[in-house]
Amino acid sequence: MRAYLSASDKENLEILANNLVKKGYEIYATGNTFKYLSSCGIKAVESSEITGFSELLGGKVKSLHPDIFAGILADEKERSDKAIKAFDLVAIDLYPFEKYMNVDCELSTLISNIDIGGVALLRAAAKNYQNVIVISSKDDYTIDLDSIDDALRQKLALRAFEKTSKYDYLILKKLSSEFKLEENIKTYYFDKIQDLRYGENPHQEASLYSYGRQIDWCRLNGKEMSYNNILDSTAAIEITAEFFDVCACVIIKHTNPACVALAPNIEQSFVRALDSDPISPFGGVVAFSKEVDLSLAKRLTAMFLEVIIAPSYSEDALCELKKKKNLRVIKINTPYSEIFKFCDEEIKLTPFGALIQKKDTKDLDVSTFKVVTKRKPEQSEVEDMIFAFKVVKHAKSNAIVVAKDLRTIGICAGQTSRVGAVEIAVNKVCDSPKGAVIASDGFFPATDNILVAGQNRISAIIQPSGSIKDKEVIETADKYNIAMIATGIRHFKH
Repeated sequence: MRAYLSASDKENLEILANNLVKKGYEIYATGNTFKYLSSCGIKAVESSEITGFSELLGGKVKSLHPDIFAGILADEKERSDKAIKAFDLVAIDLYPFEKYMNVDCELSTLISNIDIGGVALLRAAAKNYQNVIVISSKDDYTIDLDSIDDALRQKLALRAFEKTSKYDYLILKKLSSEFKLEENIKTYYFDKIQDLRYGENPHQEASLYSYGRQIDWCRLNGKEMSYNNILDSTAAIEITAEFFDVCACVIIKHTNPACVALAPNIEQSFVRALDSDPISPFGGVVAFSKEVDLSLAKRLTAMFLEVIIAPSYSEDALCELKKKKNLRVIKINTPYSEIFKFCDEEIKLTPFGALIQKKDTKDLDVSTFKVVTKRKPEQSEVEDMIFAFKVVKHAKSNAIVVAKDLRTIGICAGQTSRVGAVEIAVNKVCDSPKGAVIASDGFFPATDNILVAGQNRISAIIQPSGSIKDKEVIETADKYNIAMIATGIRHFKH
């Protein structure tokens, strides 16, 4: 029996090689791999004994030879030909292209770490899996060579094709970015992290996959994160990221903001958020922009919550939170200021095809604000409007946010009419909406929205504008002495 070995990273390769020797394999290896095995006292034959030439082009060409590939690709019948040195096992570790993808390096370094021969060897061995055992991962170096059956051969072959597929994907993705060429083909590669209990509902299967750019986080307490937990937590950290430099609390239900508040300290932000809507947070996800201390932790454990998210927890706060064994306590290690860098595209699979768009990360530019009404907003109103517009951006359209003193006091999302959303949001306000502001994710198509706002003594409105009835809308706002800012930015979220 013969084995062909070629490894860029030779860590633990001697484990596999020693097992092969024990099983009576004759080992063939490329130049540096041959030298490494020899230094470990493992007998091997250099591949040049087959090819008849030393490595060419500084090692770029060493395995690309018909005798080597014939030995790998030969089927059971062809292996009887004595002229063919058939191989029974192939183990390859590819050049580490991925290692250089996310570091600052020269393009020439990237190119030099694109493996050619190794990929071809893996594909050849995987294609002929019925006759060749293919090992593409160091995790399989300890494989039991006595337990190789058809099922394991197939599994190893798929791992090899998966390896080469991902390798090509990474090269395409990186070089597309380097060359700055328009892509007509979008490629994505997902590695399964874990199966989830179920998806949105118990009858739906679901799994969590990595795509190479996940944030750094950890679960400090509680049950495994569910599909819905992950969706809600995503919504929570994305809104919190809008207010990363202040003390903010965000409470999410079904991916929509239930209440959001800013305050001088983190505990007060939670108190202010909860006061604005004491009912919706039940069973919700709560995210904080700053560390959770013991006093806040006691407030959190006094109610039923699914997930708590924060950048850090004091030691005694964590002890308090762990009293509730099912409460998921998540620590976000990635700075909130960098959250939006990790997911810049959104993908939706539809019967019409795959929809891919850039994520809505457009922020407000105060210098481009346009006050369109006779009354100019006061500074406190401008601050509330900016706050509310950042929140409404993350609520399903049609969305309306009523805010006052840097906290939401009424939110309505996912309505089929905008005036209905305004009415619901205003009616959800616990106290009087007098002096509050309204943010709308889309323009107002009619004056009925402004009439509702005026009758409820709303003081200011921020909205994209762009309706054919903008003139009438502004005139109605003037009638009620409402200050209005047009942003020119729409934030539909379907």
